[in-house]
Amino acid sequence: MARHTFPRELRLLTPAHFKNVFDNPVRAASPHLTLLAKPNELGHPRLGLAVPKKALKRAVWRNRIKRVAREAFRLKQHQLPAVDIVVIAKKGIGDVPNDELFELVDRLWRTLSRRCNGSA
Repeated sequence: MARHTFPRELRLLTPAHFKNVFDNPVRAASPHLTLLAKPNELGHPRLGLAVPKKALKRAVWRNRIKRVAREAFRLKQHQLPAVDIVVIAKKGIGDVPNDELFELVDRLWRTLSRRCNGSA
């Protein structure tokens, strides 16, 4: 049975990891979120989050978006290809309810998986 955890190995931790993803990424976007991905050699996906103050002023609002993105990743990690993913929140995402946000992120995971597998 697959473990649905989110340990340190599944996170993008350093600025170098983020910079690597920002250099020529595969993109999946919606009006509220952008997902950038780049294949890695680790054999599993990793997640990084970028939720700027410009998009959501209050920390509690930013933290909610990060919580939802982490949970969606935790549940789908075994279906994703070996890529480094950065989730970038855009203005207006604070108005999206959690259930719609989960659906949006899930749809973007699928789009990203298709694009990464197609380019490999």
